[in-house]
Amino acid sequence: MFTKSQSSIFTWVSGVLGGLMLVVLSQGASVAQNSVVETNTPSLNFIQAVFLGFVQGATEFLPISSSAHLKVVPMALGWGDPGVAFTAIIQLGSILAVIWYFWQDLKNLTIGMIKAWRTKNYDTHEFKIGTGIIVGTIPICVVGLAIKAFVDDFDGSAIRGLSAIALASIIMSILLAMAEKFCHPKRTFDDLSIKDGILMGLAETLALIPGVSRSGSTITAGLFINLERSTAARFSFLLGIPAITIAGLVELKDVLALNLTNESIMPLVVGTISSAIFSYLAIAWLIRFLQKQKTWIFVWYRLAFGLIILGAIFFN
Repeated sequence: MFTKSQSSIFTWVSGVLGGLMLVVLSQGASVAQNSVVETNTPSLNFIQAVFLGFVQGATEFLPISSSAHLKVVPMALGWGDPGVAFTAIIQLGSILAVIWYFWQDLKNLTIGMIKAWRTKNYDTHEFKIGTGIIVGTIPICVVGLAIKAFVDDFDGSAIRGLSAIALASIIMSILLAMAEKFCHPKRTFDDLSIKDGILMGLAETLALIPGVSRSGSTITAGLFINLERSTAARFSFLLGIPAITIAGLVELKDVLALNLTNESIMPLVVGTISSAIFSYLAIAWLIRFLQKQKTWIFVWYRLAFGLIILGAIFFN
């Protein structure tokens, strides 16, 4: 599925990013052992929550990294970092949007998988897609749980620093450009297999690094395995449903355990609703866009985004 050169390039760059994440997180874990853990809770007004919901919704499914924008944009506006918990919880709005948009697909996949189990016919398209989504979700869950277990202060770790975000954005822009330049996206949704789910699921783990982008890493992987752009995006969105849902529910459980006041809960509710609305609009736009256009606009945007952050850091 990969050519030899494509496989080596993708593996090498993915390895660099993965190694960077592991090294920085291991350093963060050692620091966290000697520090007092503080849980960041959002302190935002109504307008700020709506706006950050817009940022989440507009960037979650575009290959430009929602976590990076939710880190950089509020900091640039002087609001501070809303934190991992706020980011993960309002992503539940994005999940509501993708379930809403792909309801018929999800219904057909569920019915098809049940039918395949009953008839023991595991060669159906629905079974392959559904199994690919399930198996493809395992890698990011394993790595995410490891981070949750061993890194107490992920909010304060270097991996969420502006330099790491900028570097990840630039590297992913280069990867996406290489996918556009050297690959031949011809395979349709009907050509998807369990192996595709595994490969895109492995790429999805890189999204734990802010600046990489979950949709960016999976769509890029999809192009490397010669999926049509709209097919890569469509499967990327379906693949993201379990992972984003699990992450959001875990953070929601932790936040609710703090017995927050209504003043603290309202930004989460407002941000989630705003996220759902703008996520739906972003999904609809991107699917139509990629049916006719290439991804170069996102390549240049990601490159500029990373360079602007580095410039801002350099000039303090």
